[in-house]
Amino acid sequence: MRIIVNGQQAFGKACLEAILDRGSDEVVAVYTAPDREGRAVDPIKEAALERGIPVVQPPNYTDRAVLDELRALEADLMIMAYMIVFVPEAARDIPTHGSICFHPSLLPLHRGPSSINWPIIWGAAKTGLSIFWPDDGLDEGDILLQKEVEIGPDDTLGVVYFQRIFPLGVEAVLEAVELIRGGNPPHLKQDHSKATYESWCRAKDAEVDWWRSAPEVFNLIRGTDPAPGAWTTHDGKNLGLFDAARVEAYGRPGEVVEISEAGLTVVAGRGGVRLGRLRYDGGKKAAAAEVAAAAGIEKGTRLGQ
Repeated sequence: MRIIVNGQQAFGKACLEAILDRGSDEVVAVYTAPDREGRAVDPIKEAALERGIPVVQPPNYTDRAVLDELRALEADLMIMAYMIVFVPEAARDIPTHGSICFHPSLLPLHRGPSSINWPIIWGAAKTGLSIFWPDDGLDEGDILLQKEVEIGPDDTLGVVYFQRIFPLGVEAVLEAVELIRGGNPPHLKQDHSKATYESWCRAKDAEVDWWRSAPEVFNLIRGTDPAPGAWTTHDGKNLGLFDAARVEAYGRPGEVVEISEAGLTVVAGRGGVRLGRLRYDGGKKAAAAEVAAAAGIEKGTRLGQ
């Protein structure tokens, strides 16, 4: 098939390379977001140029010239692989078989842009990914295929995405192409009555309230590790919290009760957390004991005050 890969970042690049390496299809163009001043070139753009594939970076998908350029490619399928730019029906339906889109959740659950963070933050034991036929709603189109992944009790956002969803997602994109090539691919309606939507998980959502229970604090830290990064304050400055573990701890909420090579232990409700790495006042992540010494954090210090 003649394929357009429309995506961004490492996942988009990985999907592009997987399609090219398999050699069963021709990638006729790579579409990606316009370059942003002061930002590095997107990895998918770099990979496409290295392989001699045309790169198109339209500011929108509504202009007649953009649509005419899409039609001229005579593509059979457009694959949307990690993208946040809206592509309307007029553009999605140009390829012979239309367009499919990757989303890192088991739709209709966790529609929206931070769909991996929130299940971890809320203590879910599983999540997954969907390849679906996008419509003009937000992650509301028919399902082509889904894959379930486990969320271990200590897994961070980084582990769930990079070690589980990312590689499985690339495999799922290739599987989806084969289903479409075979004819009569699934179009399973989503049960909109079960839908959930969560917006961006931003820094304001990742501030730790030490009065919350230790499990809640722990889940917030691991669900935002590495991004946007859970945080608290010390002497009015931001203290980023990473590499958390559940531990027994007693004292006042926010109190530092131990500093060792293993990390910095802080009391929360009904227990505590040990933090392996910290980032103070916008500096670099480093071992918790090292950052604590530099920041003047000692046993008995109360964070978040």
